[in-house]
Amino acid sequence: MLAPLTLFLLLAAGPTADQEIAFGIEVAQKGLWREARLRFEKAAAREPGNASAQNNLAIALEQSGEFERARAAYEKALELKPGDVYIQQNYDLFREADDKRNRKARRAVDAKNP
Repeated sequence: MLAPLTLFLLLAAGPTADQEIAFGIEVAQKGLWREARLRFEKAAAREPGNASAQNNLAIALEQSGEFERARAAYEKALELKPGDVYIQQNYDLFREADDKRNRKARRAVDAKNP
């Protein structure tokens, strides 16, 4: 009688963070960024200390144009796993692109207000 209850509890608990991340990566590769973001958010909520969930969430947020939230997620990922080359590389690329976006926006404002 205990085995069915254990199975029920496992099924009721839902997918693990790793399963959410794996599915999120799968749908991200298909360009389904909203679904990917949802999966990475679920993974990060389930395991707040999971650097991979934070890194992948950051990528999805970046793809969705949510740059401030992306920056926060990258920084959280690096805080959780300092020195991780993959996360650092993603963050560096993000910062480079974000700096370029910000410079372009500033130039546009400056052009309107000489």
